[in-house]
Amino acid sequence: MLPTHSIPGLVELHPFGPDPTSDAPLDLLIEVPHGAAGPEEFFALARRLRGALPEHLERFFFVNTDIGAYALSEAILTRVLAARPQTRGVLARALVPRTFLDVNRLLNASAESYASGGVTAGVPSFITDPHDLDLLLGLYADYRAAIDPLWARLAPDGLGLTPHTYAPRTVGITQVDEHIVKSLAACYAPGVEETWPLRPQVDLITTTPDGEDLAPPGLADDLTQRLLAQGVRAERDSSYNLHPVTLGHYRSVEWPGQVLCFEVRRDLLVRAWTPFEPMEADPEKVAPLAEAFAAAILARWA
Repeated sequence: MLPTHSIPGLVELHPFGPDPTSDAPLDLLIEVPHGAAGPEEFFALARRLRGALPEHLERFFFVNTDIGAYALSEAILTRVLAARPQTRGVLARALVPRTFLDVNRLLNASAESYASGGVTAGVPSFITDPHDLDLLLGLYADYRAAIDPLWARLAPDGLGLTPHTYAPRTVGITQVDEHIVKSLAACYAPGVEETWPLRPQVDLITTTPDGEDLAPPGLADDLTQRLLAQGVRAERDSSYNLHPVTLGHYRSVEWPGQVLCFEVRRDLLVRAWTPFEPMEADPEKVAPLAEAFAAAILARWA
């Protein structure tokens, strides 16, 4: 039997479709690995840690967490099920804040490997207390134990989505360490924030560092055209690629042609971009993007 219940502090699982608790293959699996986007989730885990943390670390959480990724996923799923109610699958949201533990990483990678992919480490360097490291490694193992069996159930013609969101601009942070809050404050100072490069509105992450395209055939091109009709420009692998230190790469290699990883710029999804404060997704801004994604997914099964 597939897991059908959420695990507090770890993952929410929402099965859908006919007889969602059966062992039948999944048509659609949406995993939101950076789904812990609320202050309550940040502070709940922070209270469980014993070691000293950088002062005002929540500011890093607010600017770096994937606000809007879960709201977009829900909106996509609602539209898919409205048109194709027989679709069977699971919507999964990680509840572990990536500020402390990134469940979209392979944890045995070196600092150099993370840096080469332009991504943050699985566990930040400011986590040094042995209790805290054991706790976080345990959460990672438990998350993989909950989510990996779902991927193993993906049908041969099934589709897996791993949605992410990112800050509007690439700022000059090269290392996440005990100084991260001060470093970010400098990057976002008035007159400085605007100097950093603006990221693509949508970045479809489909290609490995070796140039191998692992995306579902035709889906990226179709989606690009549908997004453009909504006034949104999508690019491919402009900010990141499918780097081997990420689980997005691992999923795409295990299920080639069945997984789409993507990033959406947060200012396209939230009511207001306020980097060091909590943000909320705006349903009216989410809707057109969800329409484009859902239509491209449905066309794949037509």
